[in-house]
Amino acid sequence: MDPIDKGEPVGDGYGRALGAALRRAPGTLRRGLWTTARDPLPRQTWFGWLPHGHLVLLALACAAANLAEYDRAMTVLTPPVRLLVLVQAAALVLALSRPVPAWWLSTLSLVLTTEVADAAVGPDMLWPWSAWGIVVHTFVVLLLALRVPPLVTGVTLLLTVLAGLGRAAVPSGLVHNEEVAGGALAFAIAAVVGASLRLSRVARNKLVEQEVLTAEERAMRTVLEERGRIARELHDVVAHHMSVISIQAQVAPHLVENPSEELRENLAGIRQNAVEALTELRRVLGVLRAEDPAADSVRHTPQPTLERLDELLDNVRAAGLSVDVATSGERRRLSPGVELSAYRIVQEALSNAMRHAPGAPVRVETGYRAGGLTLRIANARATRPVDLVPGPLSPGLGHGLLGMRERTAMLGGELAAGPTADGGYEVTATLPLDSPKDGT
Repeated sequence: MDPIDKGEPVGDGYGRALGAALRRAPGTLRRGLWTTARDPLPRQTWFGWLPHGHLVLLALACAAANLAEYDRAMTVLTPPVRLLVLVQAAALVLALSRPVPAWWLSTLSLVLTTEVADAAVGPDMLWPWSAWGIVVHTFVVLLLALRVPPLVTGVTLLLTVLAGLGRAAVPSGLVHNEEVAGGALAFAIAAVVGASLRLSRVARNKLVEQEVLTAEERAMRTVLEERGRIARELHDVVAHHMSVISIQAQVAPHLVENPSEELRENLAGIRQNAVEALTELRRVLGVLRAEDPAADSVRHTPQPTLERLDELLDNVRAAGLSVDVATSGERRRLSPGVELSAYRIVQEALSNAMRHAPGAPVRVETGYRAGGLTLRIANARATRPVDLVPGPLSPGLGHGLLGMRERTAMLGGELAAGPTADGGYEVTATLPLDSPKDGT
């Protein structure tokens, strides 16, 4: 429970959160500073798109300039100094994949290079950091800050500055304040820039993840709503047949002369089962309708079939849509579920055509086959801007392709939808007469 709900001061909650963060800090630092794990540059950053060869050339150029700087300060450029300068340049290249080991390597190189150089020419002759050494380490800090938490970045910056201050305090008591301040400023800028870019990238990634989750939840909610709508519609169909069974079972004994007691009992059992099934259907439908207030207005509306397809086409033609109709095969009465789903698929496809392709002619093809029913609804390219589309085709429609797919899958059929070569759109559905699950 939230601290405010408990009647506790808000500051206590913030204090506990701060305390928890401080307790986690040592573990975060330990994992962040003592790791050799590979951590490549993210593609969202500018450095992530930079070819690695360019950074290698930059490291070689900085190494050459750094060697020249030490050569001017020293009488003889010793091999250890050459080696340490090259090691620091290699650290810049290593920072592309392993930033933490690269930072350690660069920091040690900065300190040891000056120590070795001072041993050759005497104390107070060299600065704590060379200018080009600062440049190389600045890039290393930037590449590090792009990938590690800000706490780790801050600690590495502090350790680097402390190492420079310790080296600047030479035995004679002189402190190279300007060199230390200049290097610390460069490192701090690199750390701030890198940490800011990392925080921005993390925020964008979280936003994208949240958008993906939201889209998935919206799609799932849409599917559930469509299934509920289908269940409500099919209730009317099933309830009608169950009512007929109940009435026939009640009337059947009166149609037979001297019916046996066994026949009466069986017919009474059939009627009782039908009545119980109707009761359960009403209970389920009551739960579904409780979440859909709009369903009450159409509770007693008969569910449409393909016999009302001409009425639907007349309505869309009156709304300005040009519709061409073609029917193949011998037209016959199909099962109520197939008739209802076919009508809703055509209705939804026409609604989508009116909404997304205003002014485009539409062709509706219905094919009666031995194994089932085929539907094809195709529209050409839109001839008017989409913002000129009139209002919805009719209230209570489904959810576009999701609704059509749910209705098709319910019957064990197939649905394909996609753009056509001429810039239009086509929906094709195959509804079998018998679902594969019917025989179970």
